[in-house]
Amino acid sequence: MKSIVARHTGVTPLPADLEPTDAELNEIEAEMPVVLAEVELLDALIVLLDRPASEFDGRRIRRAHRRVLVARRDAANKSCPVPPAVA
Repeated sequence: MKSIVARHTGVTPLPADLEPTDAELNEIEAEMPVVLAEVELLDALIVLLDRPASEFDGRRIRRAHRRVLVARRDAANKSCPVPPAVA
């Protein structure tokens, strides 16, 4: 069996540094609470795909949804700090 190999160079060359910068890593770190809260909400919703919701499931979804809202609020407040004169 013959292997198929491209005989021409790529159209767009790859950058020499493929690692994320420190600024990008800081942005990812800042978004992690929102991502984790959304994953928790998604997990709660996935459970309900194959069965009807019980009272416990409803509480779990409401709690997870509240955590998403709190995480988004906190992320928005961190990205737009309040001036000291207003606080």
